[in-house]
Amino acid sequence: MLRKFIVYGAYHLKSSERYKRTKVFFYNLLENQGSRAKSYFDVMMIGLIVLSIFFLLYDVEHEASPMGGYFEQAILVIFACEYLLRLWVYSDSHLIILEEHEKAQYLNIRFSMYRALKKAIARKLEYILSPFAVIDLLAILPSYRPLRILRVFLVFRLFKLFRYSNSAKLFSDILATKRYELLTLMVFTGFLIFIATVSVYVFEHPEPDSKIKTLFDAMYWAIVTLATVGYGDIIPHTIGGRLVAIILILTSLGILSFFTSILIAAFNEKMPLLRENRTYAELERYQEFIIICGYGRVGHEIARQLSQDGQKFIIIDRKEHNINLAKQQGYLTIHNDASRNDVLLSAGICRGASTVLCITGDDVTNVYVTLTSRHLNKNIRVISRANLHENINKLYQAGADHVIRPFEIAGMLAAEFLGQPVAFEAISGILHNQTEIVMETILVSEGSWLIDQPLSRVELTGQKLTLLGVISANPIHFKHKNKYQVKQQHFYFNPEAKFILRQDDILVILGRKFGIDHFRDQIERHRLLTGRQA
Repeated sequence: MLRKFIVYGAYHLKSSERYKRTKVFFYNLLENQGSRAKSYFDVMMIGLIVLSIFFLLYDVEHEASPMGGYFEQAILVIFACEYLLRLWVYSDSHLIILEEHEKAQYLNIRFSMYRALKKAIARKLEYILSPFAVIDLLAILPSYRPLRILRVFLVFRLFKLFRYSNSAKLFSDILATKRYELLTLMVFTGFLIFIATVSVYVFEHPEPDSKIKTLFDAMYWAIVTLATVGYGDIIPHTIGGRLVAIILILTSLGILSFFTSILIAAFNEKMPLLRENRTYAELERYQEFIIICGYGRVGHEIARQLSQDGQKFIIIDRKEHNINLAKQQGYLTIHNDASRNDVLLSAGICRGASTVLCITGDDVTNVYVTLTSRHLNKNIRVISRANLHENINKLYQAGADHVIRPFEIAGMLAAEFLGQPVAFEAISGILHNQTEIVMETILVSEGSWLIDQPLSRVELTGQKLTLLGVISANPIHFKHKNKYQVKQQHFYFNPEAKFILRQDDILVILGRKFGIDHFRDQIERHRLLTGRQA
């Protein structure tokens, strides 16, 4: 009966949306490094720990106050709840039970509740015995005020601060990478202290003027000497004791040098990760930004323009030279492969990023980055670069919203405007921000007088405007030349005068800003006037 009740409860938890939402909430609060709620929680916990330490230290010299006792009890409750919530979030016991139950049903064998509970408890014990969990538990003990001896565990509240500081965690991770070297050095140092302790005790203890009366005195002297501190409260008087001191001092120089070299090597290996963490912390402040994958010639110009416009962006490139150039400009960078899932996730593709620009010089890389971006975020806008015409459809199939062809566009402009130097210079000026000419689009909306009108009657030249082209999805225009596919639409470059405009066509116009605004106002006034007459 109990077995059925536990299995039923496990299935209920698995199907409960409220349970899932609650667990996700606490996971984001306690463990999810990318969660904003966790950053607020960490700051709050750091403040509580500092205040609790302040109250405990205050009680050392003053009589315990009721307010301090109430605050200590509140801290105890918060720490205990945090410990239990972390234990709960660490693993899903009901899923372990269901896994064993379904396995037994599939194999047509008897379901062992003992085995399932053993696995579930083992997972919880795995967390309980982890270093941070032990520190969390010991940090609660100083809160039991009647037993003042437990105040010795106050130090574990200071260690608890490591949990809420990414830099402190990174420092412990750095030490963990060199644990073999540090363990070897620790064992050697322990043997050296033991030998020095026994030797100086043998030489100095028989001397009547010696201050080394016990093995603890000898060990204290050995550690102080090894650390090159030299307090001078205990000094050897015998020749043998002084020889031990000389050997210990010379050896300690090598030990300290070796220890320093281990730390330097570890930090050098982790320095790129430190820089990346700083980049990710900066990204957390952005509400919306753009991911630029590739910092070649195209990426350089895009980044420059975005920077001038005040838009936020981050650059991902696996070439160190490109990353160094971007850093010189003060841009946020990630030195890694943008086609990797973890890199794009760390860059915030599912958190804050609005657009991904796949603009490397390699079409294969752009296809992979586009596929990865679309897989990770179905709603994000993806703009890709195609260097070869045959790769355009591949990029669209990979999930690109738009595909740009820089070399094809440059050749097209040079060919079409070879006999029109004024228009060519205008475009060149726009690209280099050297003129007041701008490029804007005007929609042929419902009720506009432009509908069913040939371009010859639009009279843009009289208003000192230049038509660059028309974007349309209307199949009636397919008969015209100089068309270039733009996903589900076509761009008709420099169309003929007999080109007839249809509803929802888009005019791409060059001209001064006030000239284009005036033309747009004329269209709108005509549409409103026609609407009133109707």
